[in-house]
Amino acid sequence: MSTTRTATTFAPPVMEARRWIEGVSFPADRPLINVSQAAPVDPPPPPLRQAMADFALTEDSAHLYGPVLGNPDLRTELAHQISQHYSAEVQAGQVAITSGCNQAFSAAIAAITGEGDEVILPTPWYFNHKMWLDMAGVTAVDLPTGDDLLPDPQAAAALITDKTRAIALVTPNNPGGVEYPAELVRAFYDLAREHGLYLMVDETYRDFDSRSGAPHGLFTLPGWDRTLIHLYSFSKAYRLTGHRVGALATNAELLAEIEKFLDTVAICPGQIGQYAALWGMQNLNQWLAGERHEILDRRAAIAEGMPRLEAKGWKLLGLGAYFAYLEHPFDLTSDDLARHLVTDAGVLLLPGTMFMPESDPAGKRQVRIAFANLDRAGIGQLFSRLEQVAF
Repeated sequence: MSTTRTATTFAPPVMEARRWIEGVSFPADRPLINVSQAAPVDPPPPPLRQAMADFALTEDSAHLYGPVLGNPDLRTELAHQISQHYSAEVQAGQVAITSGCNQAFSAAIAAITGEGDEVILPTPWYFNHKMWLDMAGVTAVDLPTGDDLLPDPQAAAALITDKTRAIALVTPNNPGGVEYPAELVRAFYDLAREHGLYLMVDETYRDFDSRSGAPHGLFTLPGWDRTLIHLYSFSKAYRLTGHRVGALATNAELLAEIEKFLDTVAICPGQIGQYAALWGMQNLNQWLAGERHEILDRRAAIAEGMPRLEAKGWKLLGLGAYFAYLEHPFDLTSDDLARHLVTDAGVLLLPGTMFMPESDPAGKRQVRIAFANLDRAGIGQLFSRLEQVAF
């Protein structure tokens, strides 16, 4: 009997972690601190929810099919905002809207690879990227990073074969949090272009980058769309996780291939989510700036509190956007540690083994903390509990 597509990969890590808390009671004076998932738990701000409700009630189109590649007004607005943010000229015809950023990645992979091809992923990797490559019959070639969690273009060059079709980066990074320097992103672009590959750059957390201005200059390069596949999500910026609105930008010919995938999977993105994304971009710039400020303050709280954990042997490897990526000091693997932390500390986090190949021992020493839903007081409580852990 042949192996099914889904059997080629592992169980969804966030869902697996949620099973660890089933049947576990957490006392009122020590509730569970859940830092396992990088998703806002609050709904969109009230003005956006009201706009969505009005749209659903008054516009028949809210409940109908739309264009496969997304609504023209949203594609136009996103192209405009990309152009502004990166000081470039991006056209609506180079942009597509998808049902979440994961679908953008999946659709792009379907359009640029065949079974048996290869895509280079820096490790620790975003596990959903690895899962889709597994299910697509595409080999994920791991590119280990050092203690700074930054991938090395020269090391990537050594991994390129005649089956390589793309290099996929995530910046600000999930799970590591690190922000890739502009010159590093450009070096990977040059490497991909030299070898006739695509460079996929997932910028889901772009709105929470600590740097001001454009994080890279790829959109300003002549013919950028022949090499770059830019991925984006509206979920984090406007708290639209449940509405599944993502996007990608690349050349129109590739979008025509991507359209085939999207049409057979979802037909079109949801209308209410697309309207919400458009309304958010047009009306919530100041609100989003406040959200970014709050996330950066929580990032600062992590940095300020780390000496407490470093005194216990912990090490901070990466910090940014929604994530802190740490090395733990204990004589047990990170997946065992993560399970123990549920009952011993009332903390749910993800082990590094979920972001690494089984053959890489580094994952057994690492954990990811998704801190976006903890305020400063919550971060202080998290650190107090981790300080007290001993094995």
